[in-house]
Amino acid sequence: MDLFYLIIGLFLLVAGAEIIIRGSVSLGKKLNISLFAIGIVIVAGGTSLPELASSINAVINNHSDLAIGAVIGSNIANLILVMAATTIILPISRITNNQINQAWINIGLGIFLILMSLFYFNYIFGIISIILLIFIMYNQVKKGSLNLDEIKKSEHSTLISIILIFIGIIFLIYGSDLFVSSAIKIANYFNVSEAVIGLSIIAFGTSLPELVVGIMSALKRKVDFALGNILGSNIYNILGVLGISSFFGKFTMPEILAKQDLFFMLTITFFILGFMFFLKKIGRIYGSLGLLLYAIYMYYIFL
Repeated sequence: MDLFYLIIGLFLLVAGAEIIIRGSVSLGKKLNISLFAIGIVIVAGGTSLPELASSINAVINNHSDLAIGAVIGSNIANLILVMAATTIILPISRITNNQINQAWINIGLGIFLILMSLFYFNYIFGIISIILLIFIMYNQVKKGSLNLDEIKKSEHSTLISIILIFIGIIFLIYGSDLFVSSAIKIANYFNVSEAVIGLSIIAFGTSLPELVVGIMSALKRKVDFALGNILGSNIYNILGVLGISSFFGKFTMPEILAKQDLFFMLTITFFILGFMFFLKKIGRIYGSLGLLLYAIYMYYIFL
């Protein structure tokens, strides 16, 4: 029954995120907010809303291990599962300097998290993270590494836009509560740590929007933004999700995550950077290795 509630909670999270994106983009256009601003706040961060909602809920309810595990696990899933599924369908043969810079930013943020594991995550970390996020995302949108095409497609009246945002927020609130509480019960039932559940079940579930976007972009033969969107989503997860969550409570990095999973996330980022820098593409070889590596990683963390 808990698994059923987990799936329902995930559905509400994903649906709520999509509804909020549509309503916010439409409202932003009605208020004459620039495409740059809409892109920074909505397009770049839209697929991270499920991670944000579930992490805030976990921190508020004193289950911060779940929140941190979900962020790190989601980043790992993006780098190997989502990227692998995308490149198996259609290899990414065009690598830009800006995408390489995004990979370096991810590496820098990974090192930043390793250093932060020695301290507390609190509102000071949150303020620094949000400032960094705004600066990085503004530059990403300005350089054209984020796809703004979807902005032109959303057009509703002001009232409908507000109603959509309101409905989306309700979905996120109830979905995150159902998703997190079900995950905690599953962790207790199988006698595994909340960090492991965050790394696996919650991370996979909240990465589904990125997975769908990646697969759909490959099927449409438009993978130019797939790599940038994945790397951008990971930046959002670290600075946006953990940064905003830190305003809702002080917490620390679980020791097991600091010693193993953070370094694994960093290693995978270097691995992708190697493909980008030396091979100038990310093809089906990476896709096959990525799927195998993700399966091995899931097996390992449950051991």
